[in-house]
Amino acid sequence: MSETAAQQFSELPPSTFGFLNTLKNNNNREWFNDHKTEFQKEQKSIEIFADALLEKLSVHDVIETLSGKKSLYRIYRDTRFSKDKTPYKTHWSGSFKRATKYRRGGYYFHIEPGNSFIGGGFWGPVPEDLKLIRDDIAFDPSSLRKILANPTFISLFDTLHGEQLKTAPKGYDPGNEAIDLLRYKQFLISRKFSDKEVLSKNFLEEVNRTFMGMRPFFDYMSEVLTTDINGLPI
Repeated sequence: MSETAAQQFSELPPSTFGFLNTLKNNNNREWFNDHKTEFQKEQKSIEIFADALLEKLSVHDVIETLSGKKSLYRIYRDTRFSKDKTPYKTHWSGSFKRATKYRRGGYYFHIEPGNSFIGGGFWGPVPEDLKLIRDDIAFDPSSLRKILANPTFISLFDTLHGEQLKTAPKGYDPGNEAIDLLRYKQFLISRKFSDKEVLSKNFLEEVNRTFMGMRPFFDYMSEVLTTDINGLPI
């Protein structure tokens, strides 16, 4: 019987960061083209990690993403509207989409020297979704507060993150007991990892544990965004 992706993966090599550090100091097309083989080697190790992570993730959630390779973001930067014209990103990253419209939220990993983290949530909710979330919070914030106060949630993510309004959103009472939650425009959770943790043998398990810890938050948001007040699909 052949080994699964998770069984084949051991740990990320130190060169995962070494290549990125060198690229940061040589962020130009000439250097990159001269080191294309090195890039492909490092990208392959990230693909193997992503395949193993997808296998782990698929045990406890239903994922639309088909492979680790398909989860990865391109290393090439879009510089058309940026003042920073360096052509390459200096991090590895990827995301996994949950399957069907009834499973909301997404999983994200970001590997960068000194700035690695695992994230998830709702980066840019459309106005209709944002209103559904705020209406539910304004009516009864207890369900969300219970999730945010859970010791496991706090140990992994500390608190909710995301851009916030300085004042109450239009149409909502500034005196509402949940005004601190209503001001959010994004609903994000994340966990940081040191370089040493990223290169450790238990990194894969810790990332998967972190993703598992997002589920109560995702399940709450999915219910809010896909069912009406009677719990029927919308």
